[in-house]
Amino acid sequence: MSPSASASVTRIAAASNSDQGAADAPLREEATPAAPREPDTAADAIDRSFHAALARFTGGISPAALALAFADWQLHLLASPGKQASLVGQAIQNAIRFVDAMVPRHATFQPWSLIRPPETDRRFTGSDWELPSFNLLAQAFLLNQQWWHSTTTGIHGLAHSNAAIADFALRQCLDTVAPTNFAVSNPEVLRKIMETGGGNFVYGLHNFVEDWQVLLAGARLRSDQTYVVGKDVAITPGKVVYRNELIELIQYSPTTPTVRPEPVLIVPAWIMKYYILDLSPRNSLVRFLVGNGFTVFMISWKNPTPEYRNFSLEDYRELGVDAAITAINSLRPGQAIHAAGYCLGGTLLSIAAARLGRERPDCLRTVTLLAAQTDFTEAGELTLFINESQVAFLEDMMWRQGLLGTAQMAGAFQMLRTNDLLWSRVVRDYLVGERAAPSELMSWNADATRMPYQMHSDYLRRLFLNNGLAEGRYRVNGRPVALSDLHMPMFVVGTLRDHVAPWKSTYKINFLADADITYVLASGGHNAGIVVPPGEEGRSYQVLAKKAHDPYLGPDEWIQHAPSHDGSWWNEWTRFLIAHSGQPIPAPVQTGSGQKSGPLDDAPGAYVLEQ
Repeated sequence: MSPSASASVTRIAAASNSDQGAADAPLREEATPAAPREPDTAADAIDRSFHAALARFTGGISPAALALAFADWQLHLLASPGKQASLVGQAIQNAIRFVDAMVPRHATFQPWSLIRPPETDRRFTGSDWELPSFNLLAQAFLLNQQWWHSTTTGIHGLAHSNAAIADFALRQCLDTVAPTNFAVSNPEVLRKIMETGGGNFVYGLHNFVEDWQVLLAGARLRSDQTYVVGKDVAITPGKVVYRNELIELIQYSPTTPTVRPEPVLIVPAWIMKYYILDLSPRNSLVRFLVGNGFTVFMISWKNPTPEYRNFSLEDYRELGVDAAITAINSLRPGQAIHAAGYCLGGTLLSIAAARLGRERPDCLRTVTLLAAQTDFTEAGELTLFINESQVAFLEDMMWRQGLLGTAQMAGAFQMLRTNDLLWSRVVRDYLVGERAAPSELMSWNADATRMPYQMHSDYLRRLFLNNGLAEGRYRVNGRPVALSDLHMPMFVVGTLRDHVAPWKSTYKINFLADADITYVLASGGHNAGIVVPPGEEGRSYQVLAKKAHDPYLGPDEWIQHAPSHDGSWWNEWTRFLIAHSGQPIPAPVQTGSGQKSGPLDDAPGAYVLEQ
């Protein structure tokens, strides 16, 4: 094991002892230890091995957590005769309305007269779904889905979390039998059958066999390998100027004769590869910043192997954010840094920045958080399966293999958006018999990374389960960090349709940090809302700035008052960075100048290429 990994184990033990010793302090410490518990008896080891084996068949979902949620729902529903009567009445009313719609009183059929799909449901788009037979079938499905949702809401005494789990699970089951998923009830598939004489099924079978062979071999699907790292994406010129066992630090070459004196450090999420922010030249945020006269540094995370099982969240802070800041300080001495973090990288940056705000207040000039959460009480549907039973089940699975694999991680996000990420692809590839047009985002999305056992357990317990960061219980070097120590100007971006970090969750930084905050709400989702190059049509954002001493404005009030703008929020961020930067200085002649040993490698480096 590497020296850093050994040191991480020592730090873990020290942190655990420190937490136990401070249990009686006035500030309530974390109720559970930071380190995941190791088996202490043979029986315990057998149990954990059994749970790990079971997880392979359940997709990492704890059967106990799911069974308890369904039991709570069913018992409360059985004990609610009034609710049962209401549901029966609703079902009868829906049936009467449906029969009435089948015999229209107007001269022409009126589509969507009973119920319309939600704006986020794109399964029933297209004129074919307005034809009477297909439209009635779609409305029958949506009415059925609506009724089942009603069975989990408005039940007195039912725990909200269990109701949400039951509703989510029922929705997943119903989505499997949506009319879009079957050839005989999908007008697009039927049209394709007439056009090809059934040849679409031959092409679909070929696609299915091809994908099955690739998955059995443990490789990526061919359709996900279209964009090659270092050739099609992640091609902004630069040099690797620092490397340790966890990160490579890339410094990008300037393209303007002058640059702002303050460098920009980007901390991406380690859950995926960094190049989401450096896709093709047209979609590269890095290239955009460099072209606007900024010196940009990017962290590229190591894709961990089982040997990294004991690397903790604190290792990711020390060997990641802190190490990168130290390296930049050696290259650009005396210059404060514009630090930006995306997703988990933003959460980790907020921890590091809170500590630096207390110990080195002049180190960071500004902090930018992109779709990053600091409070996890409203973290979307991911929180449905973050409870003690589920976390313990995941820990047992990771304990056996030393890390959380890419398949488990991809499956978790796929489960949140089965219609977009699973069923739509099944219909397109296997029923229509066509491959979807390749996209940079989908190719990046398939290039997943693993996560060490210790780190992921820390993340789930200390942030998701215990919400230790927002509540002042997250400890760094034995001392709790407080987000109220963030005093530097902040630029925070949320995305309107974010399924990973809901925008109202990211908005909570407004009452956690004691800083001037510019909050931006961008159209789009977690990824597409961040990768928004200027000139792309159909994009918009709202923005409103507040001073640290201004009264708090809730999210519902904010969205009513914040001015809306067409275009990309990237330009807004550039203006923010320029407003908090010094006058331009001559660009360095050589990337990595100031480093004794010189650059280590060309961008994109070696770590991003590891599978």
